[in-house]
Amino acid sequence: MHKDIKIYIAGHRGLIGSAIYSECHSRGYRNLVVKEHRELDLTDSHAVEKFFDHNRPDYVFLAAGKVGGIIQNQETPADFLTENLKIQLNVIENAQKFSVKKLILFGSSCMYPRECLQAMPEDMILTAKPEPTSLPYAMAKLAGLQLCDAFNRQYGTQFISVIPNSVFGPFDNFDPKSGHVLSALMRRFHEAKQQRLPYVELWGTGSPRREFVFSSDVAKAVLTIMESDTEHLEGPLNISSGDEYSIKELAEMIQAIVGYDGEIRWDTSKPDGAPRKLLDSTRLRTLGWQPETSFLDGLKETYRWYKESYSDASD
Repeated sequence: MHKDIKIYIAGHRGLIGSAIYSECHSRGYRNLVVKEHRELDLTDSHAVEKFFDHNRPDYVFLAAGKVGGIIQNQETPADFLTENLKIQLNVIENAQKFSVKKLILFGSSCMYPRECLQAMPEDMILTAKPEPTSLPYAMAKLAGLQLCDAFNRQYGTQFISVIPNSVFGPFDNFDPKSGHVLSALMRRFHEAKQQRLPYVELWGTGSPRREFVFSSDVAKAVLTIMESDTEHLEGPLNISSGDEYSIKELAEMIQAIVGYDGEIRWDTSKPDGAPRKLLDSTRLRTLGWQPETSFLDGLKETYRWYKESYSDASD
């Protein structure tokens, strides 16, 4: 790929998009197109068409969308479904219309069946129903995957879905209600330390297991895909690290990094989510990608960024 190609990064201020932006710069790509949400509403089909017509990007990373944890999925299921469907349809349709060479769409591990072979290979998708607590988001992401496949078959495009597992890192959403488990826990423990609370109460039993991958490793993975010959590649690609921990283990690791010395209590009346989500990234690794950041180093870097970036988070 020439370094002057035009690359559009949708969602460049978010967890994954910001990492892609940094990785593009580190590889020498300078013709990067980004837009704030106030400048471009991706749910507005006319605005998206006008943007593509004016900018004519060669490559697209679609890292924008509505994301959140179990609580938000349960409280606003229609928003998760409709917003993500609109964004995916608008961007994918216009990517084809304006001859984008390659598009990377980000899916989610919640697309896989709740009860599934571990580690999950890509061909297990759609073999059973996903986890109910995140079903609206999962269905939207499954629709995005099918859109990519359908456009590839009908129009000969190279639109590739990737499925990263529990991404974390700088620029994550640290809201305890809407954030994912790792970032939400980090903020909970940090605030408990600041307020000298005797305990932190967490949802569920702590037994579900999750695999985590650092955002910069995800960015390196999708740049590897973008730069590789993928003309005959079929279906989605998992992005996984092999770093798997129970929620209880995760909570205790974050507790130690934050330096909170109170008690952890578990509210077992609340839902756990899927029991285990471990992905098989064998197909991606044949392209030469390997994760580089250890889980502990990623946690420390994320917490350092959180303290530096939130004015109320200083010790």
